[in-house]
Amino acid sequence: MNDLKENIFQVRDLTKIYKMGDVEVHALRGVNMELDTGEQVVLLGPSGSGKSTLLNIMGGLDTATGGSVFYRGKELTNATEKELTAYRRFHVGFVFQFYNLISSLTAKENVSVVTEIAENPMKPEEALELVGLTERMNHFPAQLSGGEQQRVAIARAISKNPAVLLCDEPTGALDSKTGILVLQALERINRELGTATAIITHNADIAGMADRVIHLSDGKIADIIVNPSKKSASELVW
Repeated sequence: MNDLKENIFQVRDLTKIYKMGDVEVHALRGVNMELDTGEQVVLLGPSGSGKSTLLNIMGGLDTATGGSVFYRGKELTNATEKELTAYRRFHVGFVFQFYNLISSLTAKENVSVVTEIAENPMKPEEALELVGLTERMNHFPAQLSGGEQQRVAIARAISKNPAVLLCDEPTGALDSKTGILVLQALERINRELGTATAIITHNADIAGMADRVIHLSDGKIADIIVNPSKKSASELVW
């Protein structure tokens, strides 16, 4: 990581309660964490531990019940819907377990959907080259494997040149060999663009590629581990 790192995110005493009839579900219980420029963090924990809720609040897709989230010093937790929309559009890239590509558009056209509304986008061809899909850019989703579709989704997310990339189970629907190709794409983006990256996973083997591993359990941070040295994605085995 860069020695001159700065906080991209500061999360302070974050809570989230979902009400289901008379039942209250405490998804987050006083979470505190940071994410720094250029950092690659893995959020690890079982289903229901609060990983996705935390990422969705950081990404402006969900709102907190209590506590604060600051993005580069600006508080998101009291932002208006208009401000959150601009934040999501210009500053954050999202990658989910399912690719959500538009079936009637080619890979290049799927990426162009984002570059046409971004403030400082890269060319779709450049984004697809970063994920190793130059030869497949004119193919439709149905002509691509699952791993290739996920890499198109990553290219779409990073084509707006976001400061941060939030990935929720990006390899969850893929076999290990294909998943490693996806992780290699995320690794390259983090290394070459300096994009701060947070990756949610159930898979503890992926933790080796992170600068830090944040373990969540029952809506709380149970442990934070700093990796003394990172593994490359190609060294991961699961």
